[in-house]
Amino acid sequence: MMFVSSYSKISHSSCRIIWSNLRNCRPQSLSNDVFLTRSFTSASSSSEERPMKTQRPKRIILIRHGESLGNVDESAYVATADWRVPLTKKGRDQAKIAGEKLKSLIGEDGKAFFYFSPYHRTKETMKELESHLSDDQIISIREEPRISEQQFGNFQNVHEVLQAKQERHEFGRFYYRFKSGESGLDVYSRVSSFISTLVRDCQQYHKAGYDLDNINVVIVTHGLSLRLFLMRWFQFSVEEFEASENPQNAQLIVMKKKCVGGHRWYELTDEHRNALALPDTCGIPKNVQIHQLYD
Repeated sequence: MMFVSSYSKISHSSCRIIWSNLRNCRPQSLSNDVFLTRSFTSASSSSEERPMKTQRPKRIILIRHGESLGNVDESAYVATADWRVPLTKKGRDQAKIAGEKLKSLIGEDGKAFFYFSPYHRTKETMKELESHLSDDQIISIREEPRISEQQFGNFQNVHEVLQAKQERHEFGRFYYRFKSGESGLDVYSRVSSFISTLVRDCQQYHKAGYDLDNINVVIVTHGLSLRLFLMRWFQFSVEEFEASENPQNAQLIVMKKKCVGGHRWYELTDEHRNALALPDTCGIPKNVQIHQLYD
């Protein structure tokens, strides 16, 4: 599989309709709130509201890469650029298990489109996930730099990095900035931008004729980026983020769509929320709680 920054893998039977529609469609303007939507068809012959197909996928599945060499040996970053650090054998085995779980979750007839970080360890994880799905199940695979790992600087002095990580632990992950690198807030900003693109992509697939109620979005990324994606989506406070933890390597974190009337939103399962050490209030978007739409 060749990884390119476009819709790189599309079934031949659907190619014509996809490209003819995507080429001509213009992204709709986003509402201020991409987390909770309500959509109805206009009633021409009846005053009753009739729900139409949603422009949101069935699930959003976030997957942290498998164990990397840097996860077990900080000195790996001294001579190797962070984005080129590979998986360990254990990491490849973890990615294989994740692929089996993904296949089981979406089912034989399920479909998905993928986004992955350009880092070598996420590419390796992506390839393993892809190998467990048939060509017909994969709509597209896109490289997405905005879901990359937090930038710690260039070639790193292991002692300085360890000292900086200890300082970050005491100062707080969200605001601490690495010398010549990023703060958590910087990652939050670029992940927020990616979410807007994700919403527009879903709108384009909807226009191209895809039934998003039966499609999954899979995002292969890094621990911190994954948590900051969830922070933006579910509107965590900074303190709630600081109390959270990274998921295990190659763990699937599943956001499942829930529907009540014309409203659509995503929820984390208790299992996955607990895996991130998040409180009950962080598994449902804050505006859903305000509207009291959940069970």
